[in-house]
Amino acid sequence: MKTKRILASVAALGASVLVLSGCALPYQSEVITGTSITVGWNDIASEFNSASASGNNVANAIPAYIANSGFNYYDATPALVKQDTFGTYEKTSDSPLTVKYTINDAVKWSDGVAVDGADMLLAWVAGFGYFKNADGTYMFLHAAPRDDLASTLPTVNGRTLEFSYDKAYVDWEINFGVGVSAHGTVMMAHPEITDPAEAKAKFIEAVTNKDLAWLQPVADAWNTGYQKTDATAAETDPTTGSLKNLFLSTGPYRVEEVVADDHVTLVSNPLYTWGPSPKYERITIREIADPTAAVQAVDNGDVQVASGQPTADLLALVKGLKNGSYTGGDEAAFEHVDLTFNNGGPFDPATYDGDEAKALAAREAFLLTIPRDQILDTIIKPLNENATLRNSLLTIAGSPNYDAITAANGSDFYAGTDAERVAKAKGILADAGISTPIDVKFWYPTGNVRRSQELELIQANSLQAGFNVIDDSEPNWEFTDPTLYPINPHDAVIFAWSSTSLAITGNDQQYGTGKPSNFQGYANTSVDDNLAALETELDPAKQAELQTAVESALWGDAASLPIFQFPGLTWWDNGTTGVVPNPLSPNYFWNYWEWAPAAAAQ
Repeated sequence: MKTKRILASVAALGASVLVLSGCALPYQSEVITGTSITVGWNDIASEFNSASASGNNVANAIPAYIANSGFNYYDATPALVKQDTFGTYEKTSDSPLTVKYTINDAVKWSDGVAVDGADMLLAWVAGFGYFKNADGTYMFLHAAPRDDLASTLPTVNGRTLEFSYDKAYVDWEINFGVGVSAHGTVMMAHPEITDPAEAKAKFIEAVTNKDLAWLQPVADAWNTGYQKTDATAAETDPTTGSLKNLFLSTGPYRVEEVVADDHVTLVSNPLYTWGPSPKYERITIREIADPTAAVQAVDNGDVQVASGQPTADLLALVKGLKNGSYTGGDEAAFEHVDLTFNNGGPFDPATYDGDEAKALAAREAFLLTIPRDQILDTIIKPLNENATLRNSLLTIAGSPNYDAITAANGSDFYAGTDAERVAKAKGILADAGISTPIDVKFWYPTGNVRRSQELELIQANSLQAGFNVIDDSEPNWEFTDPTLYPINPHDAVIFAWSSTSLAITGNDQQYGTGKPSNFQGYANTSVDDNLAALETELDPAKQAELQTAVESALWGDAASLPIFQFPGLTWWDNGTTGVVPNPLSPNYFWNYWEWAPAAAAQ
């Protein structure tokens, strides 16, 4: 989910900074031998390719972010910061829009193999959906493949990759980067290949020649080969085993251990000689689903930093920490309920013999029964007394286009009190001739305390209009994995879209027809067309018009209902310095290299 545009002043600011001329200072490690930090998160990584359709979630992205470098990142402002120590990128042509990426000579994978054009080519063919199967599906199951943006293969030359866009894409600067390793993926797919240079060369050759038979195992490895929940990186022979290839990294840390449903430990990478140096030798990310337990863990000294979806009770506990600090604020994530259009459930036209109007009535009625006011008042306002309902699916309150969009997008259909909306829902069902009770299989990630509270409120309120909301939850987000469920088995799901950037585009990944992160089976050609037009529109006023048109269709189709902007809460013990939360994902992990023991910082 993307939210808003990068401020133009960022670039101007960077251009005015004076720097010393001459050669850069050689890298000096600041890692303190023997130090470690344990941090808490409400979920743990289950896949180490966070760009895949099944791996695209925050829990997987966090260790990937810590273990890898990139061309840029967002600071806590948030503003985009280039990492020239990793590599550079430049626009070499405006017509067509052409971009050249170069990896610096010092940059290596954690096994000592150079990061180069082959690795970027793997990221390119996956991210731009270049290869398709005979049935038209994507060979590489990327979370948001963009085959509409670039269709001509890049030029690869050593550590450089250059390619042209098919159109002047407004968010090109944050659209591309290195993902998992090419040689590691190839050697997982073709274990007979043990030489990294051979693996890279054969991959480039296969892509160039469109050798789909040879590439299919590579795509399979990219899609599912990085799913691992219990392993140590040292337990397999480095020349023949896949684990070493699976855990390869380009940054200051490498994965040392993964224990299913418990923790991931990363250890400093001795080959890392570029970019900012971390201070801790080891970082362990512990899964603590219950935020109350996470507060206790910090209080006990078992965990040094934690974050959670706050409740009023949780905030009180955090304020009571004897040797801790905390900070709050809105995060760039919003809670919403999505309905499934194609699973034979109550919101699918097929259930009503193809009657679109009846299915729409069922969707409208159910979304009307979501007690947004009650959820906001009882769960969110105790944390942020100024919290308001979010009435936009594309923009955050306070952003330039929010007021104009919400005034015209049709969200006022869901105005009124919770009781008034229930009465309206009853009338819609009666007018459509839909009998009750209506069973709704409802999913939330099991173990999430706040969402279990939301479900209880939804069940009680929806029942008044005749909806029997059935808890259909499980903890592993299985409906997001198309290899497990090509069609979402749940009728309604509740989760948050979390923004990783300030781009104005990218919403097609969840609302575009057939897109891998569209778990609803939602399809609307006007939404597709307007999202596509938004990608090349530079006029802010016209951008607002296109966003309003997209939202009008989404609200009119009763596809999704936003509820609130996430209130954030991060707490840490006073023996740790450098913790600065970021509203964008990966949240407080964004500056892990600045974390340090307080004693060392003095």
